[in-house]
Amino acid sequence: MNITRRRGAIAFFITLGICLVGLAVALNVGWIIVNVNERRIAMLVLGIIFFAVIIAGVVLNTIFLVREIRRNERQDSFLNAVTHELKTPIASFRLYLDTLQRRPLEETQRQEFYARMREDNDRLLNTVEQILRAGEAGAKGVLRNQKARLPVDLRSLTQACLNETIRRHHLAADAVQLADESQGAEMMVNGDADSLRSALLNVMDNAVKYSPAGVHITAEISTVPRGIAVLRISDTGMGIPPAQLKRVFHRFYRVGGNAAAKVKGTGLGLFIVRAIARQHGGDATAQSHGEGRGTTITLQLPLMLPGTYSKENTA
Repeated sequence: MNITRRRGAIAFFITLGICLVGLAVALNVGWIIVNVNERRIAMLVLGIIFFAVIIAGVVLNTIFLVREIRRNERQDSFLNAVTHELKTPIASFRLYLDTLQRRPLEETQRQEFYARMREDNDRLLNTVEQILRAGEAGAKGVLRNQKARLPVDLRSLTQACLNETIRRHHLAADAVQLADESQGAEMMVNGDADSLRSALLNVMDNAVKYSPAGVHITAEISTVPRGIAVLRISDTGMGIPPAQLKRVFHRFYRVGGNAAAKVKGTGLGLFIVRAIARQHGGDATAQSHGEGRGTTITLQLPLMLPGTYSKENTA
């Protein structure tokens, strides 16, 4: 929630509190009138109505307070996670630079240090990009420039993201696989290739992070009637409790549990994934059969009609 909306919510509930106090005073005065007036039935009905309104207001106010407390807790967790995600690679940079500056090293060791520094740089850049994309996704008034979108081959993009996941996390080649169930259909979507790549990599990074016992990721692409491309990214990791399947797409939300709490993250990944999917006219959903039984994230995106694009303009 941005500052303007938060102020508006606070103002609303302050006004609600004042109105409730006024109703309470009116109810008290009404009961006094009942005791000195014979029109008991009318005042009794009016008193009941006022009392019901007060109770409803108290319930609404309580719900608001609980939501605010939960939101503040998620924001505190986010700040702690971001602080760690930013501080760790920076501290690593300094350690490697100090070592390179103070000690003569063999070329092989220098190249190893450079490779690790690049990995830390990628990690730092990924965290910053997540925060920026989350800010863009949370801005209701931000409109994407439709002219900047180009035809994107979802099949090729998915394969490229799988290869990138292997490189980032040093996985074996058979740890990920692409299952093409599209029967050779064109998988062209009109979109921002960088945003879609970010969405896919977020899902795949989560699949790796939440699979401590061994990574096995399957990306299945297919089509359904009405011209919709479906991409299902499945893992065999920790899974998600059924009650939390919808909440995982909320900003700052992280799955509870001792095992999941040990996994580093900002709570922004799936929020960004759904926001990007909806910006492209699609959606994202999560399925899981429970803890320890893996997770499937499904992205649905509208396909471009044949003849409405040329492959020369493909992103």
